[in-house]
This record gives sequence, C-alpha cells and structure tokens, in this order.
Amino acid sequence: MLTDIEIAQGAKMKKITEIAAQLGVDSDDIEQYGQYKAKVSENLYKKLADKPDGKLILVTAINPTPAGEGKTTVSVGLTQAMARIGKKAMLALREPSLGPVFGIKGGAAGGGYSQVVPMEDINLHFTGDMHAITAANNLICAMLDNHIQQGNDLKIDQRRVIFKRCLDMNDRALRNIIIGLGGKVNGVPREDSFQITVASEVMAILCLASDLADLKKRIGNILVAYNTDGEPVYVRDLGAQGAVTALMKDALKPNLVQTLENNPVFIHGGPFANIAHGCNSVRATKLALKLGDYCITEAGFGSDLGAEKFFDIKCRYAGLRPSCVVLVATIRALKYNGGVERSQLCTENVEALKNGIVNLQTHIENMHKFGLPVVVAINRFHTDTDAEIKVIEQLCRSMNVQVSLTEIFAKGGEGGTDLAQKVCQAIDESEKSGTVNFSPIYDEKLPIKEKVAVIASEIYRASGVVYTQQAEKSIAEIEKLGLDKIPVCIAKTQYSLSDNPKLLGKPENFTITVRDVKVSAGAGFVVVFTGDIMTMPGLPKQPAALKIDCDNDGNISGLF
Repeated sequence: MLTDIEIAQGAKMKKITEIAAQLGVDSDDIEQYGQYKAKVSENLYKKLADKPDGKLILVTAINPTPAGEGKTTVSVGLTQAMARIGKKAMLALREPSLGPVFGIKGGAAGGGYSQVVPMEDINLHFTGDMHAITAANNLICAMLDNHIQQGNDLKIDQRRVIFKRCLDMNDRALRNIIIGLGGKVNGVPREDSFQITVASEVMAILCLASDLADLKKRIGNILVAYNTDGEPVYVRDLGAQGAVTALMKDALKPNLVQTLENNPVFIHGGPFANIAHGCNSVRATKLALKLGDYCITEAGFGSDLGAEKFFDIKCRYAGLRPSCVVLVATIRALKYNGGVERSQLCTENVEALKNGIVNLQTHIENMHKFGLPVVVAINRFHTDTDAEIKVIEQLCRSMNVQVSLTEIFAKGGEGGTDLAQKVCQAIDESEKSGTVNFSPIYDEKLPIKEKVAVIASEIYRASGVVYTQQAEKSIAEIEKLGLDKIPVCIAKTQYSLSDNPKLLGKPENFTITVRDVKVSAGAGFVVVFTGDIMTMPGLPKQPAALKIDCDNDGNISGLF
C-alpha cells in the first residue's frame, strides 16, 4: 500500500498556468512560484467584482478521535467528485503549520487519492506565508521592546505586555522565558513567552482582512500592552503598522494549487481552531465563490469549534451565506466515543456504536440551529459492517438528513460521487422549499458572558459557565475599553463537546470553566480561554520529524 507522499509524488500535475486557465484566469493575473504553485494578483478581484457568487459548502466533523475522521480528505475528495458529476467547484483550505507536520497531527493536504499537490511544498514552507506572519508578529515585539529601551515615551508597563513572540514550530521550552538579560545594552529584562505562529493575532487578521487597507487598519488596532496608568497601547501607537503591512503584502494573496485530479484549490491562512477561529482566509473563500459554481471549504476540528466560529465570526464579518454543511464521521470514531478501546475499533460492536452515535446526533442538531441543511459523510473503512452502517443510516433517516458512504481515500473523486450528488440535491431542495435561513447563533452586541452562555448551552450542551477571578477581572477591563461588543472565540479542547477532553460522546451535567479572557482587537474577537489550552504546543515523545528524510537528490520521504 502506497503512503500519502508516494501517491503525491506519482501524481501527474498540470502546470499552474493550465489550472488557472481552467478557471478562466489569465496568466497575467497569477504570480508563479515555480511550475505548480502561484499567488493570485490583486487585479483579479477587480475583474471578478460583478460576477455572481457560487454556493458555499462547509465541511466539518464530529469531535476528533485517535481513530481519525478525514475532514480535509473528504473536502478534497468532494471537490474531485463534483468535477466528475459535471459541476464547477473550487476548494479553499487552510495552510499547514510546521508544528503539527513535525509533531504528531500531520499535514493539511488530505490523504490517499484525495490530496492537494505538490504535497511536500504545501507542508514545508509553501510560498512563505507562515514566515511572513512570523516576521510581522516578531517585528511588533521587537519595536515594542525597543521603545521601552529607548526611553519609553508611552510609559509601557513591562509587567503588562500582552503581545507575544511567535514561532511556527512546537517548542515547549519557549512557553515561558526571560528576555533582556545581559546588561543595559541588551534591553530591559522582563518575562515573555512564545506562541505558535498559527495562534498569532496576525494570522487571524490575515484570514479576516478584506484587502490591504483593512489589513493595515486591523494591524494598527492590535492591543499590545498597557501603560503605567492602566491605559491601552496599540500597534498604531508604536508606529509599526506600516512596516508590518509591508511584510504582509504578498502573504495576503491566496495561493493556487491543484488536487491529484487537477482540480483548482486555494490554500491560504491557517489559524488553529481550538485557539483561534480555524478557517482559511476570507479573501480565498470569496475568490473561490467567484470562480466556481460551488466553493467547498472546511473549518478546523469538530463543528463545536471550527463550524461555530466559521458561522459566528468569519461569515458574520465577511457577509457569507453558506448553502450546506457536510458533516464528516467514521464508524470507528463513533465506536471510540461509545467506549471502545482503540485496539478494538476494527471489530464489529453495534452497541458501542449506538452509545457513541450521540456525538454525531448532537453535531447534526447543532448545525441545524444555524438554519442549514446537513449531509453526513461517512468516511468508510473496509472493517465497517452492514449492521453498523445500518445504525448510521437509521439515525440520519430519523433526523431527515442525507448520508453518504464515501471511499474517497482509496478511490479519489470516484469514491465521492454519491456524496457530491446528495450535497447538490440538498442545496437544490432547500432552496426550492425556502428552508435555508442561515444566521449566527448569537448577537455580537450582547455582553461577553451572555454570548459565552449561548454557545455553552446551545453548542456544548453545558449546564452553566464558571468564571475564575482572573476571567472576571479581564472581562471588566475589556468592557471598560469598549471592546466587548464583538464576537467571542472560545479556546477549548477539540476532543470533547465539553472543556474536559476525557468526556466523550455527549457529556451531560457539566459546567464550562473560563480561566481567562483576552481581546484580539485587530482580529475583531474576544478570546475566551477554557480548560488547559496551550498556545505553544510541545513535541511528542516520538515526533513525526524522526521519520522525515531527504536524500542527496532532494527527494523527501517519510512525510506521511
């Protein structure tokens, strides 16, 4: 059996100019990075301004498990399948972070015969967007510390610097550090910390900015510190927004690549879904909507995180109106939710499936609350039995949703044509009946606690929310600044509907504990921290980096 990288390396890619031509995009409107990658020019947005939008399809999933669900793989496979049934579809995905690539989670280019290529390039450096974000983030930090060193006219309180340095790598040793040691010429000593690049507010801003002017404005609005009088200090006060924008101007342009079956794909931006809002850029999604009759995109982790933030943050700010939700699950993952050990997931266990299927049921119910039709995609494994499949089909029938058994990992687009047809059917039927009534689940003008309460009760199914003293203090401070009337972005474990990763299935009679709250004023949301969420992950005992190699001819191996 071939590995993902072996399949990708055997792909017959088209030159990126040919992929652009398929979309009706002239070669003058792309900026090539070699033969198989390109960024799209600003001029293309102007050319397409009056073109009507296609249908927006969100691919999301149940809560992730060690058994795997394959959300990105389904997104890629669905795009390939759309082309096979004669539909013009565009795919818009997030960019991989080097942290998971060398850590444990893996890349973000799909798998099997439903991948985006060139896979190695996408997972390693790509077009340099991550490095631009890292440099931009750290320029802000350098200018802030230099301001303190050079007289501190803004009276920045070095104990209340809240903007952190970043690095696109898992490195637990950088979570808490001391900077400025070594005497007066080496800066002012203070505590600091690093977070992973995809958790940076600069990343969130890249993904929500509408254009270069909006990007610059949002960067200027980043809250970086407080002064000794307790007043806020923003990037614009440091005068850094112009230089940061200069570093980001090319990173703001979406990246064009292709699937294994030569379908066009935008890969752009990649905020983590359990820390940030977990969606690719607004610019890539909007461009994909102009270039395709259907735009397929995904949101990170389960629908309780990625989809909720996609709807309540991204769609709200960008004015997007989704047409359908594809909810990905595997029978193995649902049995895991039902209490089966990982080593026993390949054995038929209908009772465990019935116990764990409440997780799928809850995610379906949650997506319906946003007024959208749902199609369940079961990523099929050869160990799935007819009796287990029947349980899934019965649940979906009882909830009036379509279900499709996909084999896109093994068969590519061919294995997803049934899913593609059912998605198109769901969109057509809901439009004819007028049952699509999308809206965010809360009013962003509500107080912070009320917004959190809506998400906790309606999406997580919590019985209440508990706030620590630090969280209460932070909320009061944000309200004093007048920055509370914006969406909330809850940082929570991806493994459970609750804030406890050990509570699988559909937890009951639990409360959510909010330990701190911070405002990302540039991005335009309030981050609510629950549980033990780290913004700088660490490497596992056996990191994926141990398997990755490069021979003397530059051929990469071991990359999944």
